[in-house]
Amino acid sequence: MEPVNPNKAGLVFGALLGGWHTLWAALVALGWAQSIINFVFWMHFIKPVYVIDDFKFWIALVLIAVTATIGYIMGCIAAALWNWLHQ
Repeated sequence: MEPVNPNKAGLVFGALLGGWHTLWAALVALGWAQSIINFVFWMHFIKPVYVIDDFKFWIALVLIAVTATIGYIMGCIAAALWNWLHQ
């Protein structure tokens, strides 16, 4: 078995996590996020207590950058652990 490239794994995880939060930011911008979060809470038997704030572009950029960075770090760690366990 060939080792997993930590950089490539990091990029994949970062793209997935950043992409997911890009979708969330788009839902907020479109005004659809509150309805979706209310539905998600409802189907988990949770009474919605959170209110989605107005869309702010700079906050969306921070959200996407932070989650993509965390995803990259998680991907690198996962690949390193995978490689270490499969030596």
